[in-house]
Amino acid sequence: MYAVINDRSRQFSVRPGDEILCDLGLDGAAQAAVGTKVTFSDVQMISNEGAVKIGAPFIAGASVTGEVIGHERGDKVIAFRFKRRKNVRRKRGHRQDYVRVKIAQIQG
Repeated sequence: MYAVINDRSRQFSVRPGDEILCDLGLDGAAQAAVGTKVTFSDVQMISNEGAVKIGAPFIAGASVTGEVIGHERGDKVIAFRFKRRKNVRRKRGHRQDYVRVKIAQIQG
């Protein structure tokens, strides 16, 4: 059994027991504690032993639950702009915060 879930702007194909890195939109002050249950209600597809349900765009009543395992940071991304012969240079770096979630069950 597997499902395709939507987490903000990204889609994940998940099975029970999988671990995914989610951008749950948590800022530094309101991070989900380790062990917190997370429910994804935006389920786009569920496949169960050949029987496939496809949502338009989401399946009503379907959900995927998981548990927060930890917090991680992504790779550093450098955005560098310059204009030659003008002495114009801008360097910016960014590291995205992610939450590692272990998928517990798929309901639908």
